[in-house]
Amino acid sequence: MTMAAPLSAGPIRLKDLVEFDGVRGNDLVGYGLVVGLDGSGDGLRNSPFTEEIMSNILERLGVNITGEQVRPKNVAAVIVTATLPPFARAGSQIDVTVSAIGDANSLLGGTLIMTPLNAADGDIYAVAQGPLIAGGAQAEGDGARVVQGVPTTGVIPAGARVEREIDFDLSSLQDVRLALRTADFTTAARIENVINREFGRRVAVMLDSGTVSFDIARSGMRSPAHALGRIENLLVEPERKARVVVDQRSGTIVMGADVRISRVAISQGGLTLRVEEAPEVVQPNPFAPGETVIVPRTRVGLEEEVGTGLAEIPDGTTLSEVISGLNALGVSTRDMIDILKNMKSAGALHADFIVN
Repeated sequence: MTMAAPLSAGPIRLKDLVEFDGVRGNDLVGYGLVVGLDGSGDGLRNSPFTEEIMSNILERLGVNITGEQVRPKNVAAVIVTATLPPFARAGSQIDVTVSAIGDANSLLGGTLIMTPLNAADGDIYAVAQGPLIAGGAQAEGDGARVVQGVPTTGVIPAGARVEREIDFDLSSLQDVRLALRTADFTTAARIENVINREFGRRVAVMLDSGTVSFDIARSGMRSPAHALGRIENLLVEPERKARVVVDQRSGTIVMGADVRISRVAISQGGLTLRVEEAPEVVQPNPFAPGETVIVPRTRVGLEEEVGTGLAEIPDGTTLSEVISGLNALGVSTRDMIDILKNMKSAGALHADFIVN
């Protein structure tokens, strides 16, 4: 079992706690074709959309294949995704991710053909093209196939060029909202106080647990960009809800520093019940009349592990102390998770209990 020690967060930069309203990325998606594969592309009988896009691309290049039976094995239809960062300008380059959507075995060594990338409004904002860097590898023979990683997904660093800019004028903003990534009234109040103390006047107002409004006009800065640049590195100590996160598959327990436990008694049972069937064969004496009979014999045993009993935990004990004690006793991960779950049900564990 792996346990993450509880640590206090300490002061954190404002830019790591909030998102500035309007300063955000935009998702892009496109449908394209990867060529140059070493026989690991789509089977066109099972992926007719690959043949359709290949025909469209060739026709745009002046090659007419209408009515032809084209069955290449070195092409694959893919979905291309990317994120257009805030304030991206025309001509700048962004990374793209390429994923096969047909029955291609691998995209290793492939090249993405010019693919327009659309946003949610349907307009084209970037165009992607270039050689893929695919992770993983595969090898196969007549009777076996070995795959390591995911060779049907790859990336193209700086593989798309921005063709259209997002229409957002930061310089015209009179105020901006700071959206907390984790809503909390205490943290929002601290952000408000830190910003007001920085400017020496009331320029920030907490609207709710997840929003702080920053009045740029009252800040006296030359532009919104200068104002945001001044506050984004201010240090704020965030407040977090007490939370315990358990991953049953890996046996990992992660907890915050504020997790507390009320007075509670714990008894862990270690009963083992065994039932064994050992039938006996009974035969008559030699030359005596009678027949062989199978007589059922059942052995039942009930054992209790030594050392199990009732443990009492006093008030003010931290969860890390309880976990350390259970670890020292050799309690298994499954039993430990059950103990924590029952402590939460009993109202003794004062934290959000999340099981993955």
